[in-house]
Amino acid sequence: MAKKKKAAKKKAAAPKKKATKKKAAKKATKKKATKKAAKKKKATKKK
Repeated sequence: MAKKKKAAKKKAAAPKKKATKKKAAKKATKKKATKKAAKKKKATKKK
């Protein structure tokens, strides 16, 4: 699930951002996405 959501977020963000900002944006979104995924994993483990 986490991987699918990451891909969807990247696809949604891509058209909005300009080519020059894309690289920086990708790095930022990747960091956010990985943090969210880690949080989700912790939440599922508690259950």
